[in-house]
Amino acid sequence: MKKEILITLVTTVGLVLSFTSNAQTKAKSLFNGKDLTGWHADVPEMDNNAAVKSPFIVRNGLLVSLGTPGGHLITDSVYQNYRLEVQYRFAGKPGNCGVLVHVSTPRALYSMFPKSIEVQMMHENAGDFWCIEEDITVPDMEKRRGPKEQWGVNGDKKRRIINLTDGSEKPLGEWNTMIIECVADAVKVWVNGDLVNYGTKSTAQKGQIALQAEGSEVEFKKVVLTPIASLRP
Repeated sequence: MKKEILITLVTTVGLVLSFTSNAQTKAKSLFNGKDLTGWHADVPEMDNNAAVKSPFIVRNGLLVSLGTPGGHLITDSVYQNYRLEVQYRFAGKPGNCGVLVHVSTPRALYSMFPKSIEVQMMHENAGDFWCIEEDITVPDMEKRRGPKEQWGVNGDKKRRIINLTDGSEKPLGEWNTMIIECVADAVKVWVNGDLVNYGTKSTAQKGQIALQAEGSEVEFKKVVLTPIASLRP
């Protein structure tokens, strides 16, 4: 009798663990294709001028950053240990935009940028890290960031860490796929299958996720998050 109970208990626990594992690895779309549910905009110019419209809209099933006025579209929820897959393209002229991870304090830099680590999407620079009141370490740090005495996370300090590749982006008008993995203190980035950046010792390990309006119109058709326990090779 005790043996049967033990077998039943083991089987039940195994099923629970299996269900839990499946739940933890289930992908979740952060954009529903219809509206901006689950996100909120932080656009300084909208603070005191009701005539200013948000630069973040949904158009033809796409999430669109119009580029101006400058600001950020931020998830309502906080995330950690995940893979984020973003498909994007510049809708018109090439320009600037970014995906921010480990987002916390709003307007921490220049009364605009939230405390975070930015994964750059600027045309021909996709995959650069920008340190925004948070920091991260990469190999060949001085080669990719500049003289050590000038490093910093605010003001005129060297906050940019140049990516590892050239030519990873698709021609203008075509869709790019950016994958960002954040696990513990590590952040790893691929653009169209190329490993473009990898950093560790991040000063933040969780936070919200944000998309930028930074001067150029960008369309997003996929923003999908999957919980993970380890980085892929």
